[in-house]
Amino acid sequence: MGLLRYTIYRLLQAIPVLLGISIITFVLVNLAPGDPVSLMLQGQQADEQLIRSIEQRYGLDQPMHVRYWNYMTGLVQGDLGYSIHRDRPVSALLGERVGPTLLLVLSGYLFAIGTAIPLGVLAAKRRNKPADHVSRIVALVGVSTPSFWIGIMLIIVFAVNLGVLPSAGLVYPWRPPSAAGHSGHIEHYYQTIRHLLLPMIALGTLQMATLMRVERTQMIESLQEEYVRLARAYGVPERTILRKHAFRSAQLPIITIIGLNLSTALGGAVLIETVFAINGIGRLFIESIQQLDYQLVMGITLVLGFMFVIGVIITDISYAYIDPRVTYGERD
Repeated sequence: MGLLRYTIYRLLQAIPVLLGISIITFVLVNLAPGDPVSLMLQGQQADEQLIRSIEQRYGLDQPMHVRYWNYMTGLVQGDLGYSIHRDRPVSALLGERVGPTLLLVLSGYLFAIGTAIPLGVLAAKRRNKPADHVSRIVALVGVSTPSFWIGIMLIIVFAVNLGVLPSAGLVYPWRPPSAAGHSGHIEHYYQTIRHLLLPMIALGTLQMATLMRVERTQMIESLQEEYVRLARAYGVPERTILRKHAFRSAQLPIITIIGLNLSTALGGAVLIETVFAINGIGRLFIESIQQLDYQLVMGITLVLGFMFVIGVIITDISYAYIDPRVTYGERD
C-alpha cells in the first residue's frame, strides 16, 4: 500500500505541473505572430464572412482567457479539441502518430542501455587502459554532437554512399505484412529493423554517451568500496565481484539519468522524425506550430508532458526493486 499511496501522490503532484505547461503553451502559441485562419485559407479566395464563420466555429473570436477556459473544460471531459487545419479530433491524430514516436524513443533507449552499460563496466574494469580511453572519447563525441547531425551523417554514409539501409519512412510492426507489401511476418519485422536502425542510433547516441560516463564513474566507485576489497581478500573471482557486488549498487544513478533524460529523448525525437521522414508526434508537432494549429499544439504538448511525468514516476518506483532501503514513506 505504501507504493500505491506514493504513486497516487506523485500523480496528484503532476496535475499542477501539467496545468502550468498548458498555461505557458497556450499563451505562447496565441501570442505568436500570424493568423491560423489566414494560413488555412492561403491561396484561396475568402470573404470576410467566411473568415468570421471559421473563427466562430473554432472559438477564435473569443478572448484568450475564455478560449483557455473552454479548452480546459473540454480537456477535463476527455476532449482534446479539433485541429483547425485537419478538421479532425486531436485525439484521433495523436492516436495515429503516438505509435511511431514510442517505437523510436523505446528503441533508442534500448540501444543506449544495451551499449552504455557493458561499455561503462568494461571501461571501469580496464581503467586508464586503451579500452577506457576509447570509451571516454566515444562518450565525449556522443555528448557533444547533436542528434540530428548524427542522423544526417548516418544517412550520407549508410543510405547514400553505401546504400545498405533506408533513409526515410518507417515500417510499422503492428500493421499486417500485406499492408506494406511483404510476403510474411519475418520479412515484415526484418524491414522494420532496417528502417528503424539509423534513427534509433541517431536518437540513442546522446543517451548512450551520458549513461556510459555515469556507469563508468559509478562502477569505479563501487569497485573501491570496502566490501569489494574484502571480497577480493577472500578470493572471490573478479567476475563474481563485478556481477554481484559492484554492479547492482552502481545502477541507482543510471535509473535516475534514464528517467530525467526522457525529456531529452522526446525532444530529440521531434528532430529525428523530421530528418528520417517518420510520421510521429514530433513531425506533427512541427507542422502544427508552422500552421498555428492551437489546439493541436496544446494536445501534443500535454501528451508529451504526461509521458515525461509518467516516465519520472516509473523511474522513482524502480528504485524499490534496486535498493531495498527505499520505503516510499513507510515506517517500521
